Amino acid sequence: MKMSRLVAFSSSLLLGAALALTGAGVANADSSAAAVDYVALGDSYSSGVGSGSYDGSSCKRSSRAYPALWAAANSPSSFDFAACSGARTNDVTGGQLGRLNASTDLVSISIGGNDAGFADVMTTCVLQSEATCLSRIATARAYVDSTLPGRLDSVYSAIRSKAPSAQVVVLGYPRFYQLGGSCIAGLSEKERSAINGASDHLNTATAKRAADHGFTFGDVRATFTGHEICSGSSWLHSVNWLNIGESYHPTAAGQSGGYLPVFKSAL
Repeated sequence: MKMSRLVAFSSSLLLGAALALTGAGVANADSSAAAVDYVALGDSYSSGVGSGSYDGSSCKRSSRAYPALWAAANSPSSFDFAACSGARTNDVTGGQLGRLNASTDLVSISIGGNDAGFADVMTTCVLQSEATCLSRIATARAYVDSTLPGRLDSVYSAIRSKAPSAQVVVLGYPRFYQLGGSCIAGLSEKERSAINGASDHLNTATAKRAADHGFTFGDVRATFTGHEICSGSSWLHSVNWLNIGESYHPTAAGQSGGYLPVFKSAL
């Protein structure tokens, strides 16, 4: 069955590392890697916006994004990079799921932030008053409670229908700010705390829907701890007025140090 192929793949890597001391085992590792058909779905956090080295498409897929990094390191038999900047749940169901089939072994996805109005929340908070910011965050949280679960169910059910044997890893979103950190200007501490709380709220809802579909949820908040905005060692872009689309997205270090380890540990 398909799941056993992923288990065999992981086991062969361990065996290959041991046998490498004697110069043997390379063929075993390579053949197991060739058994994995991997499809990366989702939004800008999976396409790699903010990490540079893009493919030139409007989706801004980056060779430094965690799906591409994993594929480069493990050489699966196939790798289909479908994640796209700005994607919402309906973009996944309407334009990305055609990459899946009965032979797909592994799927990764981050989705839901755009549905909840993440970009508009951050724009509102940066440009308008604290009260307006907090009100917009409350609206986003209400959407996560009332509407997003059904949209996630539609995506996850469609993934399982098209790739019935695949292991599916759902990646969440980091907290954006280190409270009491080094930022002096910009948002108030109350706004930063509310934004972090909204991210937690989104992650909780996403993790619940993923678990109910039998998928693995990859929580990246721990790996990003100490690397939030205002930390002095941020793996997230703050507002970038010269390239606004990269604002509040992971840097290359955020992809390799924040997302990739969580994805790997979920396999």
